[in-house]
Amino acid sequence: MRLQLHLSPNTEPVPFNHLHCLTGALHKWLGANNIHDGISLYSFGWLSGAKSQHGKLSFPAGSHWHISFYDDNIAKQLLKGILKEPTLFAGMHVTQVQELATPAFGNFYRFRTDHSAILARQSRPDGSREYLLWGNPQADDVLTHLLRRKLEVAGFGPEHRDVQVRFDRSYHRARSRKVTIKGTDHKGSECPVWVAGTPEAVQFVWLVGLGDLTGSGFGGLI
Repeated sequence: MRLQLHLSPNTEPVPFNHLHCLTGALHKWLGANNIHDGISLYSFGWLSGAKSQHGKLSFPAGSHWHISFYDDNIAKQLLKGILKEPTLFAGMHVTQVQELATPAFGNFYRFRTDHSAILARQSRPDGSREYLLWGNPQADDVLTHLLRRKLEVAGFGPEHRDVQVRFDRSYHRARSRKVTIKGTDHKGSECPVWVAGTPEAVQFVWLVGLGDLTGSGFGGLI
């Protein structure tokens, strides 16, 4: 299930590095949960309509925020939390929630990032992580491997796990983006992706996103 939250304008400045605030609001609304402990079968985009002002962000016309869950029951739990306490941060609050209809996906679909960046990482021999950006073909393999793992965790059979992901390197506005979360820098890619697989697997991608840290605001897709 994908929810679109309509948000009021902010009354206080919003810092550029506010992803942890979005994650905090998400878990506040969910209440006691363990969805952040294992592999994330959910994703969320970044706030739309941002205006840069004096080194901060402003949302003078309010914002839209997409949050998606593979498990509809968790989405319903989130809705209950929003009704109980609709505040977000910086004076913003939820004014309306819409459930978005699932598109009719085929076997091949081009996704865009939802105002966010896709994070592809692989482990080095010393245990550190290497960030692979859109221009590196190895990033496709990393994204494909992680998606197949998520499909397996979600209980999809082998026919659905035979899926492929690749960045659309023909997109002339592709770029890398550094995002800091609580003092840790992450480097992701703002670039569309092609996903080839069963319609069920493509729909799964629409909900859970792609790459690492989808539960922290990376890899949200539209």
